[in-house]
Amino acid sequence: MNNPIGDIIPSQPPIDSQSNAHELKSRLEWGEPAFTILDVSDRMVYNDGHIMGAMSMSKDKVVEIAKNTIAPSRDIYIYGETDEETSLVAQQLRSVGFEHISELKGGLPAWKAIGGPTEGIIESRTPAGADDYNVVSRLQNHAETLKKDV
Repeated sequence: MNNPIGDIIPSQPPIDSQSNAHELKSRLEWGEPAFTILDVSDRMVYNDGHIMGAMSMSKDKVVEIAKNTIAPSRDIYIYGETDEETSLVAQQLRSVGFEHISELKGGLPAWKAIGGPTEGIIESRTPAGADDYNVVSRLQNHAETLKKDV
């Protein structure tokens, strides 16, 4: 591909086969382009709460749907109700030619632990935490969370 502005915009490095919530959140916050977040949880679980912007795909039909709707070279972050479920679906996608699949370790609980944005029925009813409006508390919680293995 011809890049008319040279090396001003570096190419995106390949994603790892496994990512933590901090890596995904950082990528979202910096506005890095061209990736998809797939939630392969049960539809009712997805409706209750999920990562903001994540697409719901049934784990039974994810390969069929993804092959028809997502480019095989696109970066895809995937999570389910358990890391085992996530790993199984990620392997299925890799086996049909998807090149850049990353399993989000810890799924939605890890995402929520670092204050990642969520949406859904239950999430919309959850009141803001005491630190949500206090920048100092948010920075302290973030520093503590960085020390955790989420």
